[in-house]
Amino acid sequence: MQNAALLELGLDYLYVPLPVHPSRLETAVAGLQACGFVGFNVTIPHKQAITSLMDRLTEPAQLAGAVNTVRIEPDGTLTGTNTDIGGFVQPLVNSDWQGKTATILGNGGAALAVAIGCRQLGFEYIHVCGRDRDRLYAFCSGNTALEGVKPLLWTELDRVLPRTDLLVNTTPIGMVPTVEESPLSTENLSHLPEQATVYDLIYRPRPTRLLERAIGRGLRGIDGLAMLVAQGEAALEFWLDRPAPAGIMARAVQTLN
Repeated sequence: MQNAALLELGLDYLYVPLPVHPSRLETAVAGLQACGFVGFNVTIPHKQAITSLMDRLTEPAQLAGAVNTVRIEPDGTLTGTNTDIGGFVQPLVNSDWQGKTATILGNGGAALAVAIGCRQLGFEYIHVCGRDRDRLYAFCSGNTALEGVKPLLWTELDRVLPRTDLLVNTTPIGMVPTVEESPLSTENLSHLPEQATVYDLIYRPRPTRLLERAIGRGLRGIDGLAMLVAQGEAALEFWLDRPAPAGIMARAVQTLN
């Protein structure tokens, strides 16, 4: 999708995948600086580790404690940002979430961006659901941006579903290759209100088993493709200081399955 946008803009740039072992992260970043890269994305497992290599962090990166997009400035210094938060929020901005309740499945790095996004959207109650009590409580208490976010053990999930307006899956359950799996059963989903929205960050397959079940119940479903495109457009704008061409990235990813 990035290359489709670059081609549309007529720019002589190329977006390429570069696998980097965690032990070689600092060396890899130095190599990108030396080779004249304009910028790069960062994915699992480097999003937190790379923050210490940045010369400056934008406010979203500071809030999330994680960087997924880096710009190499003309003087060679590094500016890190986080476009995951804005990417998550984008499909939800035209609805009124003030005073409502969000329940987030999972307590990893993606859940952090989602929780911050929910706070920005005006949710009054935000629950983060996990299976490991120690990891879950450490997650909810480890970032000032999560103040007021309530930890919820998976075994307690059914008690909050009846008042959940937005349910977000940030776990990998249902992702390729485990496409037959779902983090919630049809019975779990039956506890959600009729007006609830189910948002699965996974974009392969489309729909996931979770969304298939949710839509089958008449609930609104959103998959991760909109978030993927929105964070990608924001990254391109961050690197080039110009808007991404409208609709190009979305069309480029429509073939994902």
